[in-house]
Order: sequence, then structure tokens, then C-alpha cells
Amino acid sequence: MSKPTKNENSNPRKLTGVVTSTKMQDTAVVTVDRYEKHPKYGKFIKSSKKYSVHNPENNVQEGDKVVILETRPISKTKKFVIVSE
Repeated sequence: MSKPTKNENSNPRKLTGVVTSTKMQDTAVVTVDRYEKHPKYGKFIKSSKKYSVHNPENNVQEGDKVVILETRPISKTKKFVIVSE
């Protein structure tokens, strides 16, 4: 096995979300929802987070379900890239 270089992530996160904005050039905003169980009461709580994602071909539309993969930092806010639609 080769060691990962300084900018490579050896175990990247893979998240599924919905595209909410494609107004920027080469960037899409993806909202990822997750359900977490409350530690005391056991109720499931829905929480969401928005990620700026690199989209070089501008091939996704708002409302598309996509899989995003963590990568090296592309800019100040973009640390994910779209893998599939």
C-alpha cells in the first residue's frame, strides 16, 4: 500500500443530498439531511447542512439527488466534488 500524500484524504466522506442552488459558476450548493437520535429522549431529529460542491461541467439542476465525495480543498469553501447524479 502506498501512503497518501499530504493533500489526499485516505478515507473520504461520501454524502447524499439534494442540489439547492446552481447559480454560481462551477459550484453547486447541496443540502444534506441527516436524522440523529436525541441522547436522552430517543426522538429522531432532522438536521441539515449545506455544502458548496465543485461542479465543473455545470451538469446538475436544482432538485437533483447527487452523491458528493470529500476531496482536497478546491477553494475557501469547496471541499467536496460531485461523484454521480
